[in-house]
Amino acid sequence: MVFKVTVNSAWRATRTLWLLVLVSLSVCICVCRASSPQEDSAMENIVTEKRAEESHRQDSADLLIFILLLTLTILTIWLFKHRRFRFLHETGLAMIYGLLVGVVLRYGIHVPRDISNITLSCPVNASPATLLVNVSGKFYEYTLKGEISATEVDDVQDNEMLRKVTFDPEVFFNILLPPIIFHAGYSLKRRHFFRNMGSILAYAFLGTVISCFVIGLLMYGCVMLMKQVGQLGGDFFFTDCLFFGAIVSATDPVTVLAIFNELQVDVDLYALLFGESVLNDAVAVVLSSSIVAYQPQGDNSHTFEVMAMLKSFGVFLGVFSGSFALGVATGVVTALISKFTKLRDFQLLETALFFLMSWSTFLLAEACGFTGVVAVLFCGITQAHYTFNNLSPDSQDRTKQLFELLNFLAENFIFSYMGLTLFTFQNHVFNPMFIVGAFVAVFLGRAANIYPLSFLLNLGRRNKIRSNFQHMMMFAGLRGAMTFALSIRDTATYARQMMFSTTLLVVFFTVWICGGGTTQMLSCQRIRVGVDSDQDNSMSIAEGSERRSTKQESAWLFRIWYNFDHNYLKPILTHSGPPLTATLPPCCGPLARFLTSPQAYENECQLKDDDSDLILTDGDINLTYGDITVSTDATGAHTSGGPAFAGAATSDDLDRELTYGDHELVMRGTRLVLPMDDSEPPFTEPQQRLRM
Repeated sequence: MVFKVTVNSAWRATRTLWLLVLVSLSVCICVCRASSPQEDSAMENIVTEKRAEESHRQDSADLLIFILLLTLTILTIWLFKHRRFRFLHETGLAMIYGLLVGVVLRYGIHVPRDISNITLSCPVNASPATLLVNVSGKFYEYTLKGEISATEVDDVQDNEMLRKVTFDPEVFFNILLPPIIFHAGYSLKRRHFFRNMGSILAYAFLGTVISCFVIGLLMYGCVMLMKQVGQLGGDFFFTDCLFFGAIVSATDPVTVLAIFNELQVDVDLYALLFGESVLNDAVAVVLSSSIVAYQPQGDNSHTFEVMAMLKSFGVFLGVFSGSFALGVATGVVTALISKFTKLRDFQLLETALFFLMSWSTFLLAEACGFTGVVAVLFCGITQAHYTFNNLSPDSQDRTKQLFELLNFLAENFIFSYMGLTLFTFQNHVFNPMFIVGAFVAVFLGRAANIYPLSFLLNLGRRNKIRSNFQHMMMFAGLRGAMTFALSIRDTATYARQMMFSTTLLVVFFTVWICGGGTTQMLSCQRIRVGVDSDQDNSMSIAEGSERRSTKQESAWLFRIWYNFDHNYLKPILTHSGPPLTATLPPCCGPLARFLTSPQAYENECQLKDDDSDLILTDGDINLTYGDITVSTDATGAHTSGGPAFAGAATSDDLDRELTYGDHELVMRGTRLVLPMDDSEPPFTEPQQRLRM
């Protein structure tokens, strides 16, 4: 009995032990199965973090390359200026440094192949922008980076490194181009611009359209020849040729203008070149957009159709006028804010608002379907004409220096990047016949722009555009940042890739050869240099010649605009000009008093000069303003009555403004009458009123 009980107890203990072992094993298996995905996920997170860190380091190294390029460019510019070298401008120098770095990145650096890269074939009809991949039940999202040739499949890592230094084209349009275009409008010398306004508009609008169609027709003939001899590797339509003509018609003579400014070349020649380059960039952008919008009805979208052409022309007018109105409206809003608020007491806030409103003009125009280049250009002109007068002296200096700095950095960055992309861009298409045809077409297109229009303009100009000026303008038609930005924006097709590669060579040639030969061309054409425009105009004033020619030189449209602007817009948008109570009819008295800021009468101590600096010496100052004259001297001031203000600027007023523009002095809400001392050239009248 005792033995039986002992056996049963032993059996029960053994069974219990086995059950415990089985339960333990089950628990361990469950734990292992639960922990295995967690460990895999943890390992995957570690790998992802390492890749993100490596990518961050690579991006930092890529940006460091461009920073070092700009630094090296700045140091070399200083050396060139110190040694007075003029055969190579800073933009050409930046392109050379970019080329050298591009060669090193393309052929000198190779990244070890990553063994985790897997190439699988999956037949699809199109390349999706986003791809979802199922890996063991987990879905991963991949984005399209671009096409690579079959021979470069094994060099994916090298291609990835080259793509890292290839920026998204939108970076150029949204970040780098706005400060360049805005600075062009903000730094515009309005007096010389308006004096040649008719000629500048003719070159910028008619000339750009003529150049576009001449280049487009010649390139279409070249493409047809390439097709006949079997040198064309893809589709290339007439609209593509017109698009190429539009983008290479945008001139950017930054090199020539810098040399002109340094050598003090004739101000009219400078104004013609600068004004044309500023406006024809805007025209080229809108023209290229209109060509892209050309869509005939039917299956073939490249046939000629009158209605489609008229629609494209309507798109051109609508986009340009809408962009123009948007840019001017933004500038007017900024001027009103700066006038009717106390922001000028807080210079940092004032400068920040000015900067943001100016930059947002570009983005607003692009978001509305217009062209940001046109909008920000005319915003800059409006800001310089109105808002600048309302800014505090500190903000005036800050805004000028800020946009000058941004323009310098952005422009040199773009030219450095041009040199870099010659070797880092993955889809270059270099065709010798197309390249030679492009150079010939660009030359003939520029000639068809300058010479016929100059002949027609000289028929109505008193101050003729001389033949040596025409040759210089022909020679100075450089291509630059705008041409590059328009060509790199779309490189998806064979035609666009060939256009981009050829455009790079055109830019290199014009910047290096034409820009480097500017000084020699000036000597060859016997264009005088070293002329101080202020002294030159002063002597002209003394001789009375410029005053006699001012009425004939100023366009009738500009004279009408001047009267309206001086009597109504300036008093409303700025603290300068005659009071509205003197220019508006008596029935509008309450409105005039409401729109006239009290600062127009209070800030009589602040002096401004739009075009030149004028230092006042001790002496009497007469402040004429409507029917009130305020005389001040070193001891005090007094107010006396004067002749009533006529209420409208006469032609003699405009004559004096344009004649004595280099000596103009602006006071908020006043017009200054300055007696000249013995050191000044004698005037024919004992006392001249110098007005804004």
